Amino acid sequence: MVCNYAGAWNQSKVDDSATVINPATGDLLSRVPLGCREDVDVVVGTAAAAFPAWRRTPVEDRIQYLFKLKGLIEDHLDDLARICTTENGKTLDESRAEIRRAIENVEVACGMPMLMQGYNLEDVASGIDEMMIRQPIGVVAAITPFNFPAMIPFWFLPYAIACGNTFVLKPSEKVPLTVQRIFELIETLRFPPGVINLLHGGKPVVDGLLEHPEVRAISFVGSSPIAKYIYAQAAANGKRVQCQGGAKNYAMILPDADLSTAAKIIADSAFGCAGQRCLAVSVAVTVGNASQRFAEEIVGIASSIRVGNGLDRDVQMGPVITPESKTRIESLIAKGASDGGKLLLDGRDGFAGRPGNFVKPTVIDNIPVESALSTTEIFGPVLNLLPAKTLDEGLEILSRSPFGNMASIFTSSGAAARKFRYEVSAGNVGVNIGIAAPMAHFPFSGWRDSFFGVLHGQGRDAVEFYTDKKVVVERWPKEWSRKF
Repeated sequence: MVCNYAGAWNQSKVDDSATVINPATGDLLSRVPLGCREDVDVVVGTAAAAFPAWRRTPVEDRIQYLFKLKGLIEDHLDDLARICTTENGKTLDESRAEIRRAIENVEVACGMPMLMQGYNLEDVASGIDEMMIRQPIGVVAAITPFNFPAMIPFWFLPYAIACGNTFVLKPSEKVPLTVQRIFELIETLRFPPGVINLLHGGKPVVDGLLEHPEVRAISFVGSSPIAKYIYAQAAANGKRVQCQGGAKNYAMILPDADLSTAAKIIADSAFGCAGQRCLAVSVAVTVGNASQRFAEEIVGIASSIRVGNGLDRDVQMGPVITPESKTRIESLIAKGASDGGKLLLDGRDGFAGRPGNFVKPTVIDNIPVESALSTTEIFGPVLNLLPAKTLDEGLEILSRSPFGNMASIFTSSGAAARKFRYEVSAGNVGVNIGIAAPMAHFPFSGWRDSFFGVLHGQGRDAVEFYTDKKVVVERWPKEWSRKF
């Protein structure tokens, strides 16, 4: 495994490495370097050297590379999906959908000649004009997680380079192969050396990026504890920062909802990608007499989900990422039961004696709200059911969560939906939607402990994040012009 910078593939400066394991079979796929500060210095130095020429490249010329990149990814979509499934575990359909989301961000960034425009006003005072222009900020870096190895880097990469910055990507060491293949494709586009750089590694590499004086901005997606660390360290070093953290996403089901349809949608949200989505529903709050019927519907659907290797055609849910994740999730299921929750469907030990990190869909009813598990991010295929008497009581339950990534409501009442949308403390809100994932034209929002920063990934927020505003005030007295 190597890193890409200066338009070539280069070995890490250290031999320390970690294994990359197929989560469905336990097979060794590759080894990835854990990296060092010297790697960071070399890669960032290369990006810094490339920045002056790249920022002077006209934006129309910069986006031509992105048009070609869109076509390349589309041409290799199935190949990339198989790599993603092999190293991450999700199904092929889930991997294909993820790559489509990556392409969507490239498409939006191709609109940079419009998105990056400033504004102006003549005669702010007599004979004086004023304008605001946007300029790239320099070397920027993104640190991305294991759960969407193809999509999440593209919340950042296309916008950063279209704005005129040079870019360093540090992917998760658990899933380096998908992005490695993407960079092999990028190499054929012949970007100027140093514009786009791939840097593998662990914590020493992350800390090196946080502290390097040439890195102007850091983007991160991962757990909230690490997001807080990244945010604090990067800000202390004077960097612009956006950190997407963890989640505990709620869906509220009202009695007037189509409960069969709601159960299907929520099952896909809770158990798709083995529950390892930052927008996965992990708590379903059932209001009034919706509780019993919804519980029956969701258990019926969850128990029928086919679990196995995501490369197999009929599989609907793959494994979780590591044996440690499997152990942690199963211990949290046990914790929920010991705290008083009722296991309606127990997904533990469904694959005893077989390789792979498999946990089947699990449904737990009525974990007490005072249980730590009611606010703990499980990040696995576990759905907790909680009853509420009214919409207001349901909103009060949601307000106790420290997270604010996503919340959804299922109802046929426009008034109830509006009240929910207006009052719920979450950055991404769904109405009869199980995964309120914003299109690339919109920011991927998040509130409270789910996000640290001001500007989110994607869309106009990305343009704001990756540019500095410069305000120019001009006056040209007539008598000066007569001198020429």
